[in-house]
Amino acid sequence: MSSSFAIKVEGLSKCYQIYDAPRDRLKQFFMPRLQRLIGQPPKQYFSEFWALKDVSFEVKKGETVGIIGSNGSGKSTLLQIICGTLSPTGGCVETRGRIAALLELGSGFNPEFTGRENVYMNAAVLGLSKDEVDARFDDIAAFADIGQFIEQPVKTYSSGMIVRLAFSVAINVDPEILVVDEALSVGDELFQRKCFSRIEAIKKNGATILFVSHSGGTIVELCDRAVLMDSGEKLAVGMPKKIVGRYQKLLYAPADKSEGIREQIRRMDEYVAVSFSVAEQDAHSSQLPSEHIEEPQESFDPHLKSYSTIEYESHGAYIDSPIVQMLSGEQINNLVRGKTYRYAYTVRFTKSASNVHFGMLIKTTSGVELGGGSSAKSPRECLAYVEAGSSYRVEFRFRCALNPGIYFLNAGVVGDVEGGETYLHRLIDAAIFRVQPDKENLATGIVDFGCYPEVELQKGLE
Repeated sequence: MSSSFAIKVEGLSKCYQIYDAPRDRLKQFFMPRLQRLIGQPPKQYFSEFWALKDVSFEVKKGETVGIIGSNGSGKSTLLQIICGTLSPTGGCVETRGRIAALLELGSGFNPEFTGRENVYMNAAVLGLSKDEVDARFDDIAAFADIGQFIEQPVKTYSSGMIVRLAFSVAINVDPEILVVDEALSVGDELFQRKCFSRIEAIKKNGATILFVSHSGGTIVELCDRAVLMDSGEKLAVGMPKKIVGRYQKLLYAPADKSEGIREQIRRMDEYVAVSFSVAEQDAHSSQLPSEHIEEPQESFDPHLKSYSTIEYESHGAYIDSPIVQMLSGEQINNLVRGKTYRYAYTVRFTKSASNVHFGMLIKTTSGVELGGGSSAKSPRECLAYVEAGSSYRVEFRFRCALNPGIYFLNAGVVGDVEGGETYLHRLIDAAIFRVQPDKENLATGIVDFGCYPEVELQKGLE
């Protein structure tokens, strides 16, 4: 392991003792000792639950790592041990730098103290002196934006006000390591955006961030790497886009196939990306001087393929032949900005299904979801019943409003299974396409919003 780490976790395990009744806890305290005294083997009056099982990974300084997994996978237990609020059963954790933790926001506040007093108390726990808090108090109060309530007892606060103040304290201590556990899922949208902006600023300043979320999009946007947890085990570490795809595949897997998928994930390579030839071609084309860029034309490149496709387990449906076409029907994967195309695939049903609808999604190479479409806005517009043995062709028209680059397409079919809606089949990174460079293009970023500049010289003021 590298010496430039901020967090190092080695062989971490955590076991909880589960008792069926309170009297069993008392028996466990006395009976094994008595049994040993009389020469009998001690009996265990509890069952073991392993929240973490031999977890090891490293987070480098300045790196942002996301942890993703379903409920009960051990994510929060892992963070609590890293922050020192919980002791492990086995293994060890080493951290280098001041940690600010956003776990259960406001849990350390004294309800009888005022907001101001709680700020000083919490900042002291995080390692700040009174003089340092004095210098930062105005910034903390401004970010929390709770007005005169800062001078009132916390017991008079709403839950949202407590969250605001707790978050403001944690991010204003200039942490070298910021640990976030689903803390950004609370508060209104404006406050969430404010929190994300501040985390992005902390990241740019070189802080290390360990981030837990159920949101795959958030993991992809914020993180450099991701860790997939399941049932207390670290299944995989790698690129956020790939890890989120594996998480989603496991999340939607039938119960009888989950263990097989876990084993498959364990065997997978950690890093899977767009093929080097594709990436190199795209980088080369983006560096060409504008005068050397020819007028873009649609075409099909047989070497432009998706090497990162992830397939969900089928619930009686199978997606075949996802392709991008011109409106005339010709298959292409080199697109021209501003034109309209067709994304098509077929779906075969081996089992009957109800309330069926289809979807598509366009993403960047890093996995950021740009947009897509569905074949139904409401249950009334779904296919009420689909017979086993039937086949459907699905088409989505879309206008290419993207700037030059490589993009991926997902395909999915959703329906009811045992009374609940789920994916009958889904392909992540099912197809790939390139938007070609255009010498007339003045747009920046990913999406072309049709921005046209107008610059004129204004007369000087008299």
